[in-house]
Amino acid sequence: MTTLLLEKAPDLSASHRLNEGCQCVTLRRDVLRAAMAKEIGDPAFWATYIEPRPHLFADVGVFLSREHLAAMTRGVAAIEEVAALPGFRDTVLGRMPGRARRADGPRGAFMGFDFHLAPSGPQLIEINTNAGGAFLNAYLVRAQEACCGEAEHPASHAETFEADVVAMFRAEWALHGPTRPLRRVAIVDDGPEEQYLYPEFLLAQRMLQQAGIDAVIADAAALEWRDGALFAGGAAVDVVYNRLVDFGLDEPRHAALRAAFEAGAVAVTPNPETHALYADKRNLVLLSDGAALQRLGASAELVRRLDFVPRTLEVSAANAAALWDGRKGWFFKPAAGYGSKAVYRGDKITRGAWAEVVAAGGYVAQTFAAPGERVVTVEGTAQRRKVDVRLYTYAGRVLLTAARIYQGQATNFRTPGGGFAPLLVA
Repeated sequence: MTTLLLEKAPDLSASHRLNEGCQCVTLRRDVLRAAMAKEIGDPAFWATYIEPRPHLFADVGVFLSREHLAAMTRGVAAIEEVAALPGFRDTVLGRMPGRARRADGPRGAFMGFDFHLAPSGPQLIEINTNAGGAFLNAYLVRAQEACCGEAEHPASHAETFEADVVAMFRAEWALHGPTRPLRRVAIVDDGPEEQYLYPEFLLAQRMLQQAGIDAVIADAAALEWRDGALFAGGAAVDVVYNRLVDFGLDEPRHAALRAAFEAGAVAVTPNPETHALYADKRNLVLLSDGAALQRLGASAELVRRLDFVPRTLEVSAANAAALWDGRKGWFFKPAAGYGSKAVYRGDKITRGAWAEVVAAGGYVAQTFAAPGERVVTVEGTAQRRKVDVRLYTYAGRVLLTAARIYQGQATNFRTPGGGFAPLLVA
């Protein structure tokens, strides 16, 4: 199992002990409720959108060492260096449809780098485009009480979040090419009001509006491509904040957005190229193969800095038998998957499911990296939960940090005692 190289071996005793034993309820739900209601201008916001999602926010924070937080930040920088290599870009974009290779400027809003924390260092589990939850976590961090004197909030960047986000959208528009100011953003998804994270669409809309940028939440199927412009809600759009999981814009119901993107009439962020460069899980095969990376132009030093990416292989008929025999050491996931759908832990996969994985194709096998753990109190009983850590970034810069507490195979926001949680340095 490979782990992210640390500048020095951290003393994890404090963070481990606090994750095991600190049961302080740090979340001030009354503060969080009031802040969201004030932002939206609707006293009923909490009752309407948050109370029906009782496991959206955890009551406790997650502790980690300052060294691990710094190591993850350095890891993001290393990935960005690889993504800029011409050889890497040619390789990963060369296997995508033509529109994924259309570089129209934008870097990709809200990249999400997800890590599991091992005692020896963080391990990259996956990279997500359009990573959800940032707007919710910005409010969550501000509604915390101090806890267990040894801990402090890390540089979560919550204090600069609004300014950074507005600057990000304006930068995406500028990279697209126009010289006039950004006027209108459409926050786009399929049936946005039906999405679990719809409350953050409302928070994002309000944040942009307060910065003088018109913002609308739109169903992708309702967009209109006419007169050389993309229209949402009757007005032309400059930037689409893309929350779709149709990463290539291939579905017929997304034809208007696809046409506007291909014509260069709108800045789509993130777009198919961003997903191909970062989030396609086949990239993990390259990122964990030092020899292949050096052939693509990476220096030996850069390869060393990528030692935090667990070894990953493409599943094929040629290696299926060996992977099955060693399945307990692997985690299987679809290369174009999202939301932990159709993923399998090797120690739990059945022969029938494995046959389907091999027959379907498009799967990768990643060396199993156990998630961290946090002990929480549920109905007066201490219970153990799993933890992963997410860094929200733009162009390699961290916008916000957060953790997710969960139970089962993957995060699901259905776990009592679980949900988004702030990171606390110990």
